[in-house]
Amino acid sequence: MQHGGSPNSSEIFRILADEYARKILVAADQGPMTAKALSEECDASLTTVYRRVSTLQDLELLEERNTVDSNGAHRSEFETALEGLHVDLTDGELSLTLETRDELADNFTSLWDDLRGDD
Repeated sequence: MQHGGSPNSSEIFRILADEYARKILVAADQGPMTAKALSEECDASLTTVYRRVSTLQDLELLEERNTVDSNGAHRSEFETALEGLHVDLTDGELSLTLETRDELADNFTSLWDDLRGDD
């Protein structure tokens, strides 16, 4: 896999084979969602959502953001970090490359700096 320090390809394939994990990624791609909202959207129990969220976070496919409501209550919201997934088969070897939103933003910043001549 080409994503630095990330889990191996088999872990990614395993979690993407899980229907609930895929539903969570798709739902959280529409914008930050609480576990309760993900539970309702994905027709899954909160326990199932929290298990999948934990695994997706470990694999760097989902990000957690802490927010504060207008009444001062703290809550966690989850958003998909995965932007692209590329599988290549070359010389009998499978390789997996992940692109995350943070990486794309970093790449854009680097490109912008290069255009401006910043070092």
